[in-house]
Amino acid sequence: MGKTLKIGELEARIPVIQGGMGVGISLSSLAGAVAGEGGIGMISTAQIGFREPDFDTNPFAANYRAMEKEIKKARKIAGNGILGVNIMTVTRNYEQYVRTAVKAGIDLIVSGAGLPVDLPAYTQGSGVKIAPVVSSLKSFTVLCRLWERKYRRFPDFVVVEGPKAGGHLGFSEEELETYEKNSYDSVIKSIIEKAREYGEKAGIKIPVIAAGGIFDREDMRHAMELGADGVQVGTRFVTTEECDAAGAYKEAYIQAEKKDICIVKSPVGMPARAVKNRFLKDTEEKPVKLGHCYQCISTCKQRDIPYCITEALVNAAKGDMEHALVFCGENAWKCKKIEKVKDIMEEFAQAAYEKGEFS
Repeated sequence: MGKTLKIGELEARIPVIQGGMGVGISLSSLAGAVAGEGGIGMISTAQIGFREPDFDTNPFAANYRAMEKEIKKARKIAGNGILGVNIMTVTRNYEQYVRTAVKAGIDLIVSGAGLPVDLPAYTQGSGVKIAPVVSSLKSFTVLCRLWERKYRRFPDFVVVEGPKAGGHLGFSEEELETYEKNSYDSVIKSIIEKAREYGEKAGIKIPVIAAGGIFDREDMRHAMELGADGVQVGTRFVTTEECDAAGAYKEAYIQAEKKDICIVKSPVGMPARAVKNRFLKDTEEKPVKLGHCYQCISTCKQRDIPYCITEALVNAAKGDMEHALVFCGENAWKCKKIEKVKDIMEEFAQAAYEKGEFS
């Protein structure tokens, strides 16, 4: 047997992590299917309780309850597969989201949108694997130093997310322009080298997962040739039968052309990538009147925003495209049909075989 993606005692047969996509895009159906096919399935916790009856009045309770439900449902689909949750560091009540996931028996937690400085404290004694999402060698180094000093531990793995990713991005608009002109490969290589250095120091292996713009077997092969231990794939899984998003959301990808993929300024203060649509045009000309706050992101400044990002993303998940913010990766325009998770995973498995990762 050749190399598989090993994270501690966890072992994925195919070195693919399905990216966590919120709101409501990667829940139990998609995550369970990917895990069941030998990858690692990820549930996004971002406003996960939007379908709960008390979401408007008590979003935190609704979200915690929905997390437990979705993890339980995903387990039934995944069998013995590996499941994780993606929890943004800037989520209000971040600690409680993490503790809820641990209590629900999740295998691993990935946290981006800021550095998850105290994630080890919230998972201590649980055995849950933890990883940051980073976009630079500096951020990875800073986090490792903090975790080593405060908790005497290092990440179990690291997700390196490049500028072609979907949704909120860990880059300024100026950086995005620079990275689009230059290769991001050197950043990935530098983090791989640093992860090896820290791993030797700690006596462990710290796998590096390349993310952002990984769409097909060629992208995966390139990442593995750089030295990555696996890849994270988001956009490609949206247009699958198993994806939890509404059909209209998937159709927005299928109908999108390359020119329709754009960078927008998110209401919560970060650049983001989305499908250009009528909603974005309308809100640029006339902000939407805000009627309710769903307590989502700590960086949101309610007085200054043109629309509520929770409402716009919930509308997208439900298929209300007239009032939807449709997050996507740079390669969303390549989605031309509805696929099955099984077929996509087989494609990535073949890429790994070609690279000689499996026997």
